[in-house]
Amino acid sequence: MDEKISVKALEDYSDDYASKVTAQFFSTKDKISGPEILTLCDIQQINLFVIRELLRAWKLESQKLRSPYFDYTAPPVADALTRFHNLLSNHIAISRENFQPLLKKAVAQTISLILNPYDFFSETLGGHGTALRLEDLRNDVKYIRINRVPLERLLKELEEKKQASITGNEAFAALDHILEEVNFTPEELDEHLSRFSEVVPLTLDLLYDQKEPESKPVQPPTTQEKEAAPAKAEAIVSPAPAPKTAPETPKPEPAKQEIKKPGPVQIPLYDQQPGKGTTLAENFQKRKKIKDSLTINQKFMFTKILFNGDFELFSAAVERLDELDNLTQAKSYLSNNYGEWNAESEEYQEFMEMVERRFS
Repeated sequence: MDEKISVKALEDYSDDYASKVTAQFFSTKDKISGPEILTLCDIQQINLFVIRELLRAWKLESQKLRSPYFDYTAPPVADALTRFHNLLSNHIAISRENFQPLLKKAVAQTISLILNPYDFFSETLGGHGTALRLEDLRNDVKYIRINRVPLERLLKELEEKKQASITGNEAFAALDHILEEVNFTPEELDEHLSRFSEVVPLTLDLLYDQKEPESKPVQPPTTQEKEAAPAKAEAIVSPAPAPKTAPETPKPEPAKQEIKKPGPVQIPLYDQQPGKGTTLAENFQKRKKIKDSLTINQKFMFTKILFNGDFELFSAAVERLDELDNLTQAKSYLSNNYGEWNAESEEYQEFMEMVERRFS
């Protein structure tokens, strides 16, 4: 798809939402507990993502328990650590300063899951390194309530096959098959958006990148205007005959005001950081990479049809295309390496459209 969620808009909205919710809760309390987190927002998915983030933090801290002197993997020690973890999870106490960033992240994750579930699935499958462990997927699915069917089915298949882990290629291929099998359709947006709007107004226009309307260029005076201007000047300034040389065309003072005619406020398409030594053109070029504009649906489709199901081969080709300087080089690369592609297929044409947009 051509439209993508604006990172800046999503961040701004999530910040506004988190600020309002935390301000209301912490107006009477100094800390928030686990049970309070689970009932904080009317949108349960946000609360669950906060808890998931806390458990991930605990897991990272637990991994630091390594020692050349003590065996933390010994069954009695591991069992004691598990009991400790369960006990600690019942004694969560977080200040507003530390909680608000967690809530902001959970809001952004929830919106992404609602609007772009395919990309969310992609991040879930690829967020654990080269291999996806069954345990990690089980922990992720446990805290997902919206658009969870495809990942739930993938988890069930792995459990039935008793696979402890799965490679990236296998995960994407399995999920691709599941999406086709269940004919997955993302949940309706209106209800979710209205629930967000109960706290902070939210519409799709606020979140998706919109093409900025082209400002109308200042048109040079027409022939009639040029002829009328000196005649008008003659009538006002002096009855004397007009000089033979053409008078200087007066500068239209209100031109700037016309260009800056106020319109609806729009969130910028791209973050601009002046003073970083890069031009706007360079920043735009960086954001046009094929890799950044692919949806998970396209990844599955291109991998399956054009790259014979080899996701690693597909990823390597995209990375190489993004490194090239122009469309000529890109076409030469594809011709030399993938000349057998069917140029009449929809997949080929869609892929080439993305390549051409990359260098346009």
